[in-house]
Parts: sequence; structure tokens; C-alpha cells
Amino acid sequence: MFFWFAGLSFVLVALVFASPAIDYRLVMGASVVPILEMIFGGPWALHTLLAPVTVMTLVMLIFRGRRLVQRRWLGISIGLFMYLVLDGAWTRTTLFWWPFFGFSIDPSDTPTWEAPVVLVVMELVGLAALAWGLRRYQLDKPGPRQHFLATGQLTRSAMGPPPGTC
Repeated sequence: MFFWFAGLSFVLVALVFASPAIDYRLVMGASVVPILEMIFGGPWALHTLLAPVTVMTLVMLIFRGRRLVQRRWLGISIGLFMYLVLDGAWTRTTLFWWPFFGFSIDPSDTPTWEAPVVLVVMELVGLAALAWGLRRYQLDKPGPRQHFLATGQLTRSAMGPPPGTC
């Protein structure tokens, strides 16, 4: 479910925050990192609220007084939050709020991977969101694409209202 998380995280964060200072590469990367926990027998800490809150706190403390640097590195915690939202981890109370309801993770709280057909549909939705985002934020053009690849940021001109709107 790589594109489900990466594609939707990119588009949703860009639409909601509309900030050219966020490193969207970090958002997309962090949104797929918790998948590794599942591959290696998880879920563990990255499926809990504790992980993104800890990362956010560290970023705010380490880069205190450097607002633009904070905004860039907050992409990691934002991506981790996006994983929790898109995975539905928030619906599994004891896992989501770990360790506040105890230190053991109940096997019934383990996220279930949907049927193969549903996974394919989810990946296609993620790819479609990514394709839409590439066009919407002008990443199909060489200049904005090079800027994005070098900095992870979207150009200010691409962050404006969609073409054709008032």
C-alpha cells in the first residue's frame, strides 16, 4: 500500500497546509515508514500517537527559534500522522493510545490488510492522487519539478488557486 499513503499524504497535506516551506518528500517518506513495522512483525510505536507527537516535539525543541527549518522538518511528524489517518489506526484505541492503556499490544489491534482487490483499488487511488498532484502543483513542468526534487518544496506560484478558479 505504498502509493495509497505516499500519494494521498502529498495531496492532502498540500491542499490543507498550502505551504511552500514544507518538505513534501519528508511527508511522503514518513507516511510509508510505518509499513516497515508490519513487514517486520509489527505494529509497534509508529502505529501509535506517541511517535508523531514525539517527533513533532523534538523538531520544535531542536529547531527552536528557526521557524522555516521547523516547518520543513515537521514534514516527518505530519507524514506519520497521515499514516495513522489513512490506515485507520485511530480506530484501534489501545494501539493508537499506546502506552497509555498498557504496554502490551493486543493481537486483535493489529491492522488487517484488506483483500487483494481492495489493496489494488487503494493503490490505484493513491496513484491517481499522485498524478493529480503532479499536475496541480506543476511538477509536470521542468522548473517546478527540479525545485521539488532539490528542496522537497512546491513553488509559490503552484500553491495558488487551481487554474480556472476565481
